[in-house]
Amino acid sequence: QVQLVESGGGLVQAGGSLSLSCAASARTFTSYTVGWFRQAPGKERDFVAAIIWSGGSTRYADSVKGRFTISRDNAKNTVYLQMNNLKPEDTAVYYCAADQYGWSTRIDAYDYWGQGTQVTVSS
Repeated sequence: QVQLVESGGGLVQAGGSLSLSCAASARTFTSYTVGWFRQAPGKERDFVAAIIWSGGSTRYADSVKGRFTISRDNAKNTVYLQMNNLKPEDTAVYYCAADQYGWSTRIDAYDYWGQGTQVTVSS
């Protein structure tokens, strides 16, 4: 069982930056792919970024490429999402999730989820 806790959300003006963290409870977390997803009000939950267990490979949604960076520190059981040049359309609840076996952008591939952290970008 892996418990995930997101932090770092908040209110920021357009063009600003935020850094999200996803802290995990289990040492086995270091062998998991970790993804970030987001859900805006009234919309479906969408893939944002993912990082493989070693940190050697990452993938991003087209909407955030060049602005967001995912990274991980396995010694700290933590994955980060650095978000730069934020836009109002980035406003959403951001969730991190862990996938024990895969390397997917699909929500249903992820086994464990955090509770989410709100990111609000004002124009």
